[in-house]
Formats: sequence, structure tokens, C-alpha cells
Amino acid sequence: ASGGGAGGGDADLARHLAGRWAVKEAVVKAWSAALYGTPPPIPPDLLRWSEIETVCDAWGRPSVRLGGEVARQVAATVGEGARWHVSLSHDGEAAVAFVVLEA
Repeated sequence: ASGGGAGGGDADLARHLAGRWAVKEAVVKAWSAALYGTPPPIPPDLLRWSEIETVCDAWGRPSVRLGGEVARQVAATVGEGARWHVSLSHDGEAAVAFVVLEA
């Protein structure tokens, strides 16, 4: 997916935001899979989605930046050196993201 964002109007903005939301959901699923068999460190209704951010490098490759309680709990549960591998794609009105958590 292009690292470009919302340069072409409402449809492009919606596609861009849908991709970012898909990454957030995929991050939570990858983290949950790493903690299989244990309760979530942050109850789902208390999760601050704004603490999970998609960022791109200078070449448009997506990654994840965590903040706040999410960052603290990820470090506490899977370690400080956790790496996120992100694939993000758009096709028409659909956005999909796949995230691998390397701990």
C-alpha cells in the first residue's frame, strides 16, 4: 500500500482511515494471540485505540507506534523489544491489514 494518504478526496480519505483502523485491530489480535490462555491486560472496553498508531517510514512502509497504557502493557507482557511487522492493502472499498508480533 502506498504511504500516501488522503490526497484525492473523501473516498481516498475513507480508504486511508479504514486501512489505519484495520492495522489497529490487527495489532490487538496479534498481541492477544501472543497472550493466548491469559486474560487481556487491558479490558476491551478500556482500550484506547488512539494509543495504537500506524506510521510509515520515508519509503511508505507501514509500522506501529504504541503509546500510553498500551505501550506499557505490551512491554510488560511480551517484552521491551517487541517488533511489529505490518502489511496493509486496499482494494476498492476494502482495506485489510495483517500484523505479526515478534517478541
